[in-house]
Amino acid sequence: MKKTQKLTLTAMMITIGTLTSHMFFIPIGFTKVFPMQHFINVMSAVLLGPYYAVAQALCVSILRNLMGTGSVFAFPGSMIGAFLAAYLFSKTKKTSMAFVGEVTGTGLMGALASYPIAVLLLGKEATIFGFIPSFMASSLSGAFISYVILTVFLRNTAVKEKLI
Repeated sequence: MKKTQKLTLTAMMITIGTLTSHMFFIPIGFTKVFPMQHFINVMSAVLLGPYYAVAQALCVSILRNLMGTGSVFAFPGSMIGAFLAAYLFSKTKKTSMAFVGEVTGTGLMGALASYPIAVLLLGKEATIFGFIPSFMASSLSGAFISYVILTVFLRNTAVKEKLI
């Protein structure tokens, strides 16, 4: 894929992620579960690669926070998940590994990275095990939807040849 096409697709994913994230959320405690961000992360990881996936996750997190529809916890979770999903996919060329990367990166590593933010910046005494279930639920649902769509999408040999 050409650089202009990647930039255009990244911009479209940023727009979709920003506009749909506040439509589909589940409040859990003092965090919000946004499965659409994880859906977009896996899609961009497979279709665009690590740099564009992380840039997309960063831009969506910034826009959501500026609009007041996101939380500060979106930054570490989405970027770590997008990077790990893209990295594992680029090494294995398997969409299942992008799924695993997103769930591990956001659900576990992002939750662990959000704990110090809650304690230091927000002044809230949080338990680390309070983040993991909500991050895991969000990343599992969004990454699974993306995995199913990508599995069907990549059955087309013309599409598969372009990407892999």
